[in-house]
Amino acid sequence: MLRNREIQLFFTVLAFFSLAGVLLAAALGSVAAAWSVFAISIVLITTTGIFTWWRYREIDKLSGYLQKISNGDYQLDVRDNAEGELSLLKSQIYKVTTRLSEQSNTLHEDKDKLTNAISDISHQLKTPLTSMMIMADLLSDHRIDDEKRTEFTRNLNIQLKRMDWLVSSLLKLSKIDAGTIAFKKEPILVAELIEKALAPLMVPMDIKMQQVDIQGDKLAAFSGDLNWTAEALINILKNCVEHTAPGGKLSVRYTENVLFTEITILDNGSGISKQDLPHIFKRFYKGSNASDESVGIGLAMAYSIITSQQGDIEVRSEPETGTVFHIKFYKQVV
Repeated sequence: MLRNREIQLFFTVLAFFSLAGVLLAAALGSVAAAWSVFAISIVLITTTGIFTWWRYREIDKLSGYLQKISNGDYQLDVRDNAEGELSLLKSQIYKVTTRLSEQSNTLHEDKDKLTNAISDISHQLKTPLTSMMIMADLLSDHRIDDEKRTEFTRNLNIQLKRMDWLVSSLLKLSKIDAGTIAFKKEPILVAELIEKALAPLMVPMDIKMQQVDIQGDKLAAFSGDLNWTAEALINILKNCVEHTAPGGKLSVRYTENVLFTEITILDNGSGISKQDLPHIFKRFYKGSNASDESVGIGLAMAYSIITSQQGDIEVRSEPETGTVFHIKFYKQVV
C-alpha cells in the first residue's frame, strides 16, 4: 500500500497540515492546544491509514478474484449485503461473472453439439458416398450390359437426391439453431396450411392407396410463417405416410380457441415403441421400426420450426395401433 505514490502523497499532505496546525497552535502561545492538535492529527492519520489499508485489502481480494475468473474459475461468490461503493462493485463483478459463466457453458454446449453434429453428418454421408463410389466403379466397367448400367445409374441418382435432401435439411436446421431465420408473423388459415403440406405427399399416398380425412373450423387460424410451418407439417405427415400400411388412413383435426390453435394428426400405422417415444424429436435418432432410408432428421426439423414460433408439439403412440401428433400454436406467450 505504502509503495503507491498516491498514498505517499496523501499521507505527506496529511502530515504537512498536521504539522502546520501544531506549529500554528504553538505560535499562538498555547502548548496545550499544540499537543491537542498533535494528538488529534495522530488519531486521524492512524484512522485514515487503517481505513485505507482495509480498502486496499478488499481491492486486493477483488483483484485475486478477477485473476481466478481469467483462469476459468467462475464458482466464487463475492456478493455481500453491505452498503457502499465496494459492495456495489462486488455485486457488479458477481453479475458479470455469472454472465460469463453462462456464456462459457453455452459455448461448451455449442462446441459439443457441433462435434456431435459433424460426427453424425459424417456418418450419414459415409453410407451414400460409399455406395456411389462402388456404383461409379461398376459403371466404368465396359463389360456390364445396358440393363445393369441403367440400374446403377438410377441407384446413383437416388443416392445423389438423398444427399442433396440431407445437406439441404442440415442447412435449414443450422440456420434455425443459429437464430438467423426471421420467422414471419402473418395470419395463417389452418385449412390452407394443411392443403399446402399435403400437396407433395399426394402421390406417395395414392401409390399406397391411403386415405386422409380432414375436419376442422374453416376459419381457424394463427400467427406464424406459412412456408416454414408447412415444411414442419410435411415432415410429420411424411412420417405418418411412411409408417402406415397400404390402404391405411390418416386424419387431420384442427380447432381454435382463445388460448391456442391446435392441429392433431393421426394415423393407424405401426406406431412408435415406448422406449423410442422420448427420443423421436432428437436429431439423427432412428427408432426401432424406422426404415433403412430414414435419416432421423425430419421430425427434429419439425420440432425446431414449431418451437421457434412459440408452438408446442407432443406425441402419443401405441405399437400396431397408430400415432397421434398434437401441435399447438399459442396466441400469446407470457
